[in-house]
Amino acid sequence: MAVPVSTPSDAVSGHTRDRALWGAIMLAPYVLVFAVMVVYPVAYGLWIGLNWNSYRALFADPIFLRTVFNTIVFLFIAVNLKFAIAMVLSGFFVAQRAWIRFVLVLFILPWAVPSIPTILSFRVMLNPETGMVNSQLFQWFGIVEGPGWLTDPTLAFACSIMVHIWKSLPFWTLILVTGRLAIAQDLYEAASVDGASKWQQFKFITWPSLATLYVTSTMLSMIWTLGDFNSVYLLTGGGPGDLNHVLATLGIRYMRNNNLDLGIASIIVAMPLILPMVYFMVKRLSKAAE
Repeated sequence: MAVPVSTPSDAVSGHTRDRALWGAIMLAPYVLVFAVMVVYPVAYGLWIGLNWNSYRALFADPIFLRTVFNTIVFLFIAVNLKFAIAMVLSGFFVAQRAWIRFVLVLFILPWAVPSIPTILSFRVMLNPETGMVNSQLFQWFGIVEGPGWLTDPTLAFACSIMVHIWKSLPFWTLILVTGRLAIAQDLYEAASVDGASKWQQFKFITWPSLATLYVTSTMLSMIWTLGDFNSVYLLTGGGPGDLNHVLATLGIRYMRNNNLDLGIASIIVAMPLILPMVYFMVKRLSKAAE
């Protein structure tokens, strides 16, 4: 009776099967966690969002229409103002001086510190009755009754934008500082020798070198700002009178009122704003990588 003889190819194939088996065993927990933590919540939310009556009720709610307007205004003002300030500050912090580096460390702190204590501290300071701004700072100038920072709808919305800019400005300033440091200093030296002014150096050297980074960062910031929950909810709670909600906080309002379907619908309707920005950003990054 002939005894089967194993060949090297059989050993290699058996080793390959063992590696594939162990690879599947090691990968299984990650796939399970991804399915439970990502796939299931998203699929469940989309399933709830298939109820078209929720969208009819959502668009009939005047708070939702006000929220869409607030979100667009919040995005336009916060992102553009933030990057205009970041561009100016990046030119200041790029200077090689010891005291500027010390100021840069202090400047980064708002971004590095957790959001909850910092934004809640603003809420305490801006309290119209007991806050430090009205009860102490304004009294130094002889103003007995300060503005209603968090009780006036317009001022409360402006304060939310201010807090968002204050919190995220250091990060984007550092991004632009990094972009400025990548520009060859020889270009500025040659321009200075030719008599170019600071504005001309910015126009013909700095901006062309930073344009791609600036636009890409702006798109990414718009996506993050659209999902910024802390700046509005922790400072004003969407108030006063639910007049200052953005799409990131409106869903919580509906869920707290036991309207889960409306909360899911308010998140899904934000997709037409998010997806084009994601597509545009990925497209730009793909071109830059080519």
